[in-house]
Amino acid sequence: MMLAQKIKNAPKSAGIYQYFNASGALLYVGKAKNLHNRVKSYFRFSEQLSASPTLSARITKMIHEVENVEYIVVQSEHDALILENSLIKQLKPKYNILLRDDKTYPYIAINLADPFPRFEITRKITNDKNMKYFGPLSGSAKALLEALYLAFPLVQKKGCLKEKKACLFYQIGRCLAPCEAKIETASYAKIVQQALESLSEQKKLLHLLHVKMEEASLKLNFEEAAKLRDLMRSIKESLHVTHVELSTLENYDVFAIEIVEKTAVIMRLFIRAGKIVSTSHSFLHHVHGFDKEELYQRALFEFYQPMHQTFAHHILVAESFEEADALAVFLSEKFNQKITISTPQKGEKRHLISLAKENAHLLLLQHITKQHTSITEQLHALFDLTALPKRIEIFDNSHLGGTSPVGAMVVWDEGFLKASYRHYLLHHKDEYAQMREMLERRIADFKKESPPDLWLLDGGKTLRQLALGLLKEARISLDVLAIAKEKIDAKAHRAKGSAHDLVYGKSSALKLAPADKRLQFLQKLRDEAHRFAISFHQKKKRSKDLSMELLSIEGMGQATLKKLVSYFGTFEAIYAATQEELEVTIGKKMGEKLFQSLNK
Repeated sequence: MMLAQKIKNAPKSAGIYQYFNASGALLYVGKAKNLHNRVKSYFRFSEQLSASPTLSARITKMIHEVENVEYIVVQSEHDALILENSLIKQLKPKYNILLRDDKTYPYIAINLADPFPRFEITRKITNDKNMKYFGPLSGSAKALLEALYLAFPLVQKKGCLKEKKACLFYQIGRCLAPCEAKIETASYAKIVQQALESLSEQKKLLHLLHVKMEEASLKLNFEEAAKLRDLMRSIKESLHVTHVELSTLENYDVFAIEIVEKTAVIMRLFIRAGKIVSTSHSFLHHVHGFDKEELYQRALFEFYQPMHQTFAHHILVAESFEEADALAVFLSEKFNQKITISTPQKGEKRHLISLAKENAHLLLLQHITKQHTSITEQLHALFDLTALPKRIEIFDNSHLGGTSPVGAMVVWDEGFLKASYRHYLLHHKDEYAQMREMLERRIADFKKESPPDLWLLDGGKTLRQLALGLLKEARISLDVLAIAKEKIDAKAHRAKGSAHDLVYGKSSALKLAPADKRLQFLQKLRDEAHRFAISFHQKKKRSKDLSMELLSIEGMGQATLKKLVSYFGTFEAIYAATQEELEVTIGKKMGEKLFQSLNK
């Protein structure tokens, strides 16, 4: 069916529309209350189908590439909103804005029901009237928590009260030893109250830290003074805005967005009880630029997706956007509480909006001013990549003669993100099949963890074609590079600054000079994936060897071995266990025999 006919025949119900180019690559995913009206609004129907003149330059460029449209009908506009978000994160269409802020922010929490409570960092909010939460916080949570324990004589460590004996913290004046009943609960509660007030009035906390820093300097304790100075700096830098107090003790979440060409910043202010408790911001880069209305919608949807957090019932945005009312209804139903989204025009709330916009503008200006052409921008231009490769996933596999094959994925996002690294236990003997298995499993995980901007494979043209084929089957648009190691005497040559590796992109293989910073950056990524794969392979092989060694002991079977691994966690811990620990786990007779065998 021709595109014009498919547009005219669009359903008049809520749902999702997907635009594709001539090669079947997904360009854009959108939602609509009425698919027929929404999709028609993109086009002008005359002798020849063309883009509507009311569209932005970014969307006009997209419409010129559209050759096909598909629809998914859903029950309601809310269902469409959820499905749109899921598909964008899973398929990463070329012209959609993908945010990676679907995370919960940390809070400082304290359980006032405890006789001598402590402050701790948490990301999960519970419905407990005795729990007091401060936040949400961004980068300042750890610094604030450390500052509290330096400024106030609280119970310093979680296990302190169990010891029943005063420790070093009491001797240096950092704790009042409730473990030895040297302070009553009522007196301790007053200190907790002062600490809580200092969290709300961070100027008080900063003043306390400054006093302690001067005291440390006078005592020539320069290490302690430097630590206090760095804490103060961290707290100040993370807050951005400090001198704001509203006449009403209201809670607000404030959002402002600023855009300059292909870079945007989302600024957030968190107001609790009339005071700014923290701020956060996110920089975004998109090769096709941004639509501010779409960015506001996505910023709010992503921020309020996690369930385990507190939030203000009044959301203030610097500019109104078309989907604001529908999103407010969605959030109200989701959290079973009345939530409003508004753009105030006067008064204190307008002042908050102005503050957010000023900070967003300043942050974006500083970001652009200090940024030289980054290595990722150079790669984007050199290899004609679809998107700026901010987030990169790098793959490698390892085996020994086809045995114990494992795969590894490491992640780069302005630095290596070790929390996002993944290991894969593989089943095939040849490297092509191993890479296929690993990439297929990663694609299946796109539903839970969004695709990156770029894949980098340790291999050549064949593996790159494999990856492109798998992505095409899944209808996912994603750039792929492969880097093939230079071979000397049939062995891989990894010497930084001298290896002539080949990099495979859209065109033929590119041979960069060994000293080229772009090549060295790709080599660094590849080598980290190789290191991660090798270390995992060695660990698996060692575990297998130790397992076989234990099974060779008379009387040791799979069931007993499983019991040992379940109890001790690792083979190293089994080998280091005492006879008593082994006897408790697998019985006196077998425990004694195992201990003697291991200690021969």
